[in-house]
Amino acid sequence: MNLTSTSTTHQKALALGAIAGMRAMTAPALVTDHYAKSPTFFLEGTGLNFLQNKNVSTSLKILAVAELIGDKFPQLPNRIAPLQLLPRVVSGALVGATVAEAEGESKVTGGLLGVVGALVSSYAFYFLRQKLGKLTGLPDATFAVMEDALALKVGTAVLKQ
Repeated sequence: MNLTSTSTTHQKALALGAIAGMRAMTAPALVTDHYAKSPTFFLEGTGLNFLQNKNVSTSLKILAVAELIGDKFPQLPNRIAPLQLLPRVVSGALVGATVAEAEGESKVTGGLLGVVGALVSSYAFYFLRQKLGKLTGLPDATFAVMEDALALKVGTAVLKQ
């Protein structure tokens, strides 16, 4: 691969990791939807090939919708609590590794970039939503819905590149 395509792959891994930091299940749901519809031979025969399976894609979409609904409940621990942060980091690693492997790049590098993206966006969006709530007086669910839309829009756009 040339430097430009490697850079693009790394940007995708980082961006999809950031989506995982926003919504842990949305990122893998978007990735599996993409690769189930457009399989790549780079994933065939690897441990990540299951992410090209339509049944896995459907299951992850159901989990993503449940997460989108569950995020609106204030009783849940915040996303930077260890039990909430861990799935986001694992999801970031998974989607970062997958997009890198699917594009013929290092899945280790992609996974690490996915982790970085997930960690940064988990904290950034946690504090951003808190700040916006204080500044506007609007309920947190308002910003949660905006974050849902952003995660879906950016994740879809990244995968179309």
